[in-house]
Amino acid sequence: MRDLRLLLVDDEADFRHTIAKRLNRRGISPEQAANGEECLEILENGPVDVVVLDVKMAGMSGIEVLHHIKEHHPKTEVILLTGHATTQDGVEGIKAGAFDYLSKPIELEHLLGKIQQAYDKLRREEEKQREIEFRTKMEQQMIACERLASLGTLAAGVAHEINNPLAIIKESAGWLGLLLKKEELSEMPRKQDFELALTKIEKAIDRARRITHQLLGLARKDDSVFAEVNLRDLIQEATQLISREAANKDLEIIQDIDEGSPTIWCDPYPLRQVLINLLTNAIHATGAGGQITVILKGGEEKVTLAVRDTGEGIPKENLDRIFEPFFSTKSPGQGTGLGLFVSRGIIEKLGGTIQVESQLGQGSRFTVHLPKHCEIREEVIQDERMDFLDKISKRP
Repeated sequence: MRDLRLLLVDDEADFRHTIAKRLNRRGISPEQAANGEECLEILENGPVDVVVLDVKMAGMSGIEVLHHIKEHHPKTEVILLTGHATTQDGVEGIKAGAFDYLSKPIELEHLLGKIQQAYDKLRREEEKQREIEFRTKMEQQMIACERLASLGTLAAGVAHEINNPLAIIKESAGWLGLLLKKEELSEMPRKQDFELALTKIEKAIDRARRITHQLLGLARKDDSVFAEVNLRDLIQEATQLISREAANKDLEIIQDIDEGSPTIWCDPYPLRQVLINLLTNAIHATGAGGQITVILKGGEEKVTLAVRDTGEGIPKENLDRIFEPFFSTKSPGQGTGLGLFVSRGIIEKLGGTIQVESQLGQGSRFTVHLPKHCEIREEVIQDERMDFLDKISKRP
């Protein structure tokens, strides 16, 4: 019982100190209270396993203190101490929830036995509660596994049933585009309207493909490949991939990188995806002639990677929703609403965090904090997919 948290409550100081000393010799170090008010104050400041409580005390009686303990600290067991002539108080105390009662004068071995029994009861109840929580968690995991299996089946079906007709539509739209370029159709009435319609069709096809690919990426459990990643090189690679799109809007991309080329132990492929997502979002949010800054700061235990833009910013009411699946501030047809949701899932799966700061008219900053030695957190993957399933079930 060395871990036992015991409290002695008795207004007879000599009796209380004597019992405490004898318990100390047995390896138990009890706290002490001289009255009911002091007892309750100690309980408010921290948990106590067992309270040995005198019934007859000045001020609050032991029975009053017992009622308060059972109401506000139900997990604490109480052993009452009564005089020979007041055993009825002990019986009344047991009816009120006390573990047991002893009559004064008490034998230390008898008291130790009761304390041990009360402590054993607490431990059994804690083990029972842990077992209940474990069973509940296992049941939830089984339900989650079934739902994730359903999601995987659904995703594969979506990819097959949608991507195949999309390919046919794409091919047909391309063929029509070639026809419209032929010389014999150069004077075709309303030719520009047909070309505009084909452009819309091709954009819609690309958007549908992005949705199915992101859905498949969310449902699929890929094997992570960890390696030492030079973040400077990763930033330059991602920046190069989006450079043409940035140049089309006359955007300047600035790199603010710490000296020394910080490296981390991580899976580079999903991290590259996050960086490209953030850079692409920054390009879409920033007007012509604006700036995008990629920031990299190294620390002893963590690194900080940020993408800051001079774009339009995000309304305050949307900041709490920006990482939700299917939530997008872009115009209809311009975004799937999954990019930031997937990015957050990747970063949290690697043991990091992602945050956003933004002001309307002044731009936004997305900041990623990652440990230098990332580890896959499977529970985050499951929570992310469950969140996605819940959102999908609520969509019209």
